[in-house]
Amino acid sequence: CSTFKQQSFILLQVAFKMYLGVTPSVSCISATGNEFSLILDKNPLVDFVEELPAERASLCYCNLLCGVIRGALEMVHLAAEVSFLQDRLKGDAVTEIGITLLGKPEDRKHRRN
Repeated sequence: CSTFKQQSFILLQVAFKMYLGVTPSVSCISATGNEFSLILDKNPLVDFVEELPAERASLCYCNLLCGVIRGALEMVHLAAEVSFLQDRLKGDAVTEIGITLLGKPEDRKHRRN
């Protein structure tokens, strides 16, 4: 597992299956290999969520997945930006999470000094 893509795929495929019982598909891989999307056809976190009230329409209920993914990648020394691109709770057909490699955390520390 020497590249961002390999490390991310293994980490995410195994972790999603282990903790959520689903395996996301990977799509939209950039030519540079530093960004891709995870597609969840079934998101177990939204199974018991009713439609959000109008005053809470901006709430991204599953945003904790972005934090979990970002934290897991940081544990293997990969800094990444993780965000929701599509959300089934917002009326989209699938849940799509975008992941972009920002660099290794050591690289960012050296730039600050």
